[in-house]
Amino acid sequence: MPRPPFDAIHPIGIFDSGVGGLSVLRAIRALMPGRPTLYFADQAHVPYGPRSLEEVRSFSEAITRFLLEQGAHIVVVACNAASAAALHFLRQQFPEIPFVGMEPAVKPAAETTHTGVVGVLATPATFQGELYASVVERFAAHVTLLQNTCPGLVAQIEAGELDSPQTRAILGKALGPMLEQGIDTVVLGCTHYPFVIPLIQEIAGPGVRVIDPAPAVARQTRRLLAALEARQRRAGPSGGDSVPGSGMLRFFTSGPAAALEALLPRLLGEADSEFVGQVRQASWTGDLITLE
Repeated sequence: MPRPPFDAIHPIGIFDSGVGGLSVLRAIRALMPGRPTLYFADQAHVPYGPRSLEEVRSFSEAITRFLLEQGAHIVVVACNAASAAALHFLRQQFPEIPFVGMEPAVKPAAETTHTGVVGVLATPATFQGELYASVVERFAAHVTLLQNTCPGLVAQIEAGELDSPQTRAILGKALGPMLEQGIDTVVLGCTHYPFVIPLIQEIAGPGVRVIDPAPAVARQTRRLLAALEARQRRAGPSGGDSVPGSGMLRFFTSGPAAALEALLPRLLGEADSEFVGQVRQASWTGDLITLE
């Protein structure tokens, strides 16, 4: 088998509580097509939003260890709740591994709003986290932020219900009061929510900008990979040539593998054949993840 190109030898590990992180994977694949990527959906525990800090940290640490065992060289925490609860902790536990996390895009919203009123859609864990509070304090003191947790929206997206009456009702209830108060920008503080951007835009109208954080996360991932590979070039050959053995893109889920495989084409916008046999079943045994 021919040796892979040097810039394609560091697989990316991505994880989320469910399918939300696929919005980040989609952006990464658009920016870095062909990059070996491992995606873990912890659908046995979705959603992370209502869970305790300790629980989310425990899940995140175990998933990170699993992705590293599978060959990942960089880990993208493609979950706002996990980033808020565990990103700092993960960087302490794995100091040699580059991590990319999710930060609510309050800064660009505050910098570009004309009305001075911004809507933020996120889960409770994100709103309660120190990361969100810090971003608001640093960048949004001069604007009015209207917040909504959109109860039930994550479950609708996990079920593939991107445009159902119930999904419309959830978003209408969240956005209606915000529109009445003059928002001109909506910040998506959950990686699940970009999958309903068309519906948000339909409800909010053309005068409201919707900020998807995924492209910025993809760019940061590319920057950290470039730095990682530059260091390896300076250090000379090493044992870093691992590439996922069964294809450039592999998925793992702690939920039903068939259900995830059925959703992938719709959420990633690719042919069904791209994902046949690429989803593997994983199981939690205590604090450890094993493959079935």
